[in-house]
Amino acid sequence: MIACMYSCNTIFSVREGRGKMIMEPRLYTTSADYVYQELRHRIITKQLKPGQRLPEVNIAVQMGVSRTPVREALRRLSSEGLVLIIPNSGARLASPTKREMEDTYAVREQLECISVATAATRISERNLRRLEDAILEEEKAFEEKNLELYLEVNENFHKIIADASGNRVLAEFVENILARTNAYVVFYDPFYDIVDNPSIDQHKAIAQALKDRDKEKAVELMKEHLKLSLVGLNKPF
Repeated sequence: MIACMYSCNTIFSVREGRGKMIMEPRLYTTSADYVYQELRHRIITKQLKPGQRLPEVNIAVQMGVSRTPVREALRRLSSEGLVLIIPNSGARLASPTKREMEDTYAVREQLECISVATAATRISERNLRRLEDAILEEEKAFEEKNLELYLEVNENFHKIIADASGNRVLAEFVENILARTNAYVVFYDPFYDIVDNPSIDQHKAIAQALKDRDKEKAVELMKEHLKLSLVGLNKPF
């Protein structure tokens, strides 16, 4: 259960944790940002399930806001692939099919192989250090079982490689496809149930191949990484 009290631009989110009510101060710029962040948190922590309806009126009443910021927040979540907005029906949590995920990962593989191949010949020492920092942050997020942070730093690792390619158009396509596959991770990755995360070691190997300027090895590792990422999802039938 979440209640909220406004104080200037601060909203205090009251959450239940280990049998106690915990008040967490969070800063939001707008009511829409508040609704977006709270809904996204519930989705990522699996309080909401794939395909579940998200009635605007109910959400507005529950969060103490009007329907306008709720509508705006749902559109934002829709752009990330987390929510489906159906005309004359309303919004519901996305429920990606196995075929959709396989098709998306096939496209992502093509984009990221171009990205890592190009980056292998152009990557700077600064971007190599950024990759190392991202891996350290990824390890910390996994140890803390913080899926929100993990998604952010995992995405950042791949975006650094895309940026290092020097191709802005490619980087934009990679960023878009990452947002879509992140939604699949939210819905179907057994993040909270696994003890070891092979993705981190795979990232380390990719970073090393880039450091060695070994284009063929970097591409091979990226392909394997993405194939294993797809296999690791608990895909729907």
